[in-house]
Amino acid sequence: MKPDLRDVFLCHAWEDRQDAAKELHDLLILNGVSVWFSEKDIALGVPLMRAIDKGLANSRIGLVLVTPALLRRLPLEGIADKELSALLATDQLVPIVHNTTYEALRDVSPLLASRTGLSTTDETMKEVAAKLAELIAYEPAKT
Repeated sequence: MKPDLRDVFLCHAWEDRQDAAKELHDLLILNGVSVWFSEKDIALGVPLMRAIDKGLANSRIGLVLVTPALLRRLPLEGIADKELSALLATDQLVPIVHNTTYEALRDVSPLLASRTGLSTTDETMKEVAAKLAELIAYEPAKT
């Protein structure tokens, strides 16, 4: 078993860290899901990209919170784009579409849009978190 293994890695736009990403993080925690979340897991003075790299390596499933802010950021090829590139290489990647559409996502990332995911258009963030917790419960842990 890997040390500090998390159920999910939460990829999000920097602008969403205090709002939608924090809300999803908090709801997942309430549902018993362990979450790698940059706001909580990167200490001051730690090399940012190495911390993210370790978080990606030690997470079972990747979540991408797709918001208008993320869609603006991905073409700029910053940190969220690097996280997404790593997550696209995995088997378990779930897009969470929030305040935007799959069509808008498809224009920016056809590969991510091709993955089955959840949308807050259809369900509340609370319901999305509960469904993700169910997925985690059925997904065997990697060793």
